[in-house]
Amino acid sequence: MPYIVWNGPAPTTAAQQSVTTGTAIKTMLQLATPSTRQIQLLEWGWSSDDPPGADGVIELLQTDVAATVTAHVAAGVPNLDPNGAASLLTLGTSATGYTASAEGSTTASRVFDTVSLSSVSGESGLSYVRQWMPDARPIVAVSRFLRVRATTPTTAVDLRCYVVFQEVG
Repeated sequence: MPYIVWNGPAPTTAAQQSVTTGTAIKTMLQLATPSTRQIQLLEWGWSSDDPPGADGVIELLQTDVAATVTAHVAAGVPNLDPNGAASLLTLGTSATGYTASAEGSTTASRVFDTVSLSSVSGESGLSYVRQWMPDARPIVAVSRFLRVRATTPTTAVDLRCYVVFQEVG
């Protein structure tokens, strides 16, 4: 069963919010796998409201250390099947959440995708989506962290990002 998670609380009376990137590397979204399950990535994407002042980078990677984030709640990680079970992702400020206030000291990582965010409006677009073929879908190990990180070195931009995944093992 697939799940989707965004870098903000689940929208209710307002639209899905965007989050500012800042001007240094910043984890926009983090998913923490439990000790009993891996996750397999199906799709991820992002959109920016404006181009940054200088070229930026948006990356998707697995790390061994958590960032400190605003904790997601279970409603923020919905199952795309309305009759499906709740996700087993670990929730909390050192687990699944968004908008990092501290990055932590990553010592090991696996990069799944990296995309440039051009400072020239319209040059490379302000949105990106990637779906993996079934045999090429990355798997995030147990007790690890999947992060969407943004680096916009001179001017912060507002960014929305998401990950679609399924739990395996």
